[in-house]
Amino acid sequence: MSIYSSTQQKIAEHLSHDEAVAVSKWTDWHWQLKHSITKIETFEKLLGVKFDDLERRKLDLTLKKFPLSITPYYLSLIDRSNFRNDPVFRQAFPDPQELEIDKCDMADPLAEDSDSPAPGITHRYPDRVLFHVSNVCAMYCRHCTRKRKVGDLDSIPDRDQIRLGLDYIRETTEVRDVLLSGGDPLMLNDAYLDWILTELRQIEHVQVVRIGSRMPVVLPYRITDELVGMLKKHQPLWLNTHFNHPREITSSSKKALHKLADAGIPLGNQSVLLAGINDCPRIIKSLVHKLVENRVRPYYLYQCDLSEGLSHFRTPVGKGVEIMESLIGHTSGFAVPTYVIDAPGGGGKIPLTPNYMISLSTNKVVLRNYEGVIATYKEPDSYKQIFCDRKCDGCDLHLMLEEGEEMDATGIEMLLSDYDETISLTPAGTQRMERRDEC
Repeated sequence: MSIYSSTQQKIAEHLSHDEAVAVSKWTDWHWQLKHSITKIETFEKLLGVKFDDLERRKLDLTLKKFPLSITPYYLSLIDRSNFRNDPVFRQAFPDPQELEIDKCDMADPLAEDSDSPAPGITHRYPDRVLFHVSNVCAMYCRHCTRKRKVGDLDSIPDRDQIRLGLDYIRETTEVRDVLLSGGDPLMLNDAYLDWILTELRQIEHVQVVRIGSRMPVVLPYRITDELVGMLKKHQPLWLNTHFNHPREITSSSKKALHKLADAGIPLGNQSVLLAGINDCPRIIKSLVHKLVENRVRPYYLYQCDLSEGLSHFRTPVGKGVEIMESLIGHTSGFAVPTYVIDAPGGGGKIPLTPNYMISLSTNKVVLRNYEGVIATYKEPDSYKQIFCDRKCDGCDLHLMLEEGEEMDATGIEMLLSDYDETISLTPAGTQRMERRDEC
């Protein structure tokens, strides 16, 4: 058990009531789920803390509306000496402020239910859909945008339900990108997820499949060799995860990320800007640096949604812009996420960025850089756009969208190439060739 922390060992022994079992089962993701902490008293025993009677009553009221569920692994990351300020604790443990509903709060702020043309499908953007394949999560994040659904229906849609979503995707030929979401798609067993991915791969117009999962953060032991081997069959496959703080990046989460990256699965990360957790330029910069070090591309930094019970997590938009100022130009471009607001009412993601264009005229643009240096960019004096008659099918100008063809090889180059099956070059006019022609 020496590879685990003393906190993890104590938690495992308490939950299993058997030291030998605890040693062998800690990295078993099924064991982790079976022993998820769902009661305040269990949390108190495992962390060695005690809430007073008044706070306990408030917490009990909170859990009646928004349930508690924390994996033993994620619980073990909490700093018991300063747990109230710990970023893991604040993301996983209930807060009575969740019962404070602001006037601007909405049950479904992104209008996902309104933009659902088929069971399990949210179709908001022209060429891609969100496919809800699971109603179950390994942990209930307190800042969840789908907080309205947490604990209401912990289930996995059966094949008949999934087929309805698949039918919609088959019939809607403009869909080229499918994002599997939930809940958490990796709560499905390997065989079931394999079936869904196989069905999607058989749809000709689906070019890319993505999976959104917080498993590498809250239950990295789910990323087994068997799971990775199965996912590897379904390339091109992308996976976005959800790290919000550097403390969530552990040796176990790194191992999970490395397995996925080594399998050739591109990894991205979507963070949420959360007051009192990561609303600090130094924290976000440390997070993105640790992500890229582990081959995860920072994708989005979300402004916290207007879901019910999240007002205590929300920051001013200015805080997000301040953080972006600390990243752009101050670190590698591929380490900078796009800061977005997912517009209320289903408007989709709107990117926000510091203003680097100061002014413009007919032939000059005035810009400033991250240091405050002001520069001008000279526009072309004469820009003659190629006339477009909007008849794309018959375009003979520069609309060439097909994939490029490599040049045909000739001579010895043809014999050396891997893509040409020619095995010999024979001069024309030899007697042998003439005899063949006579036959």
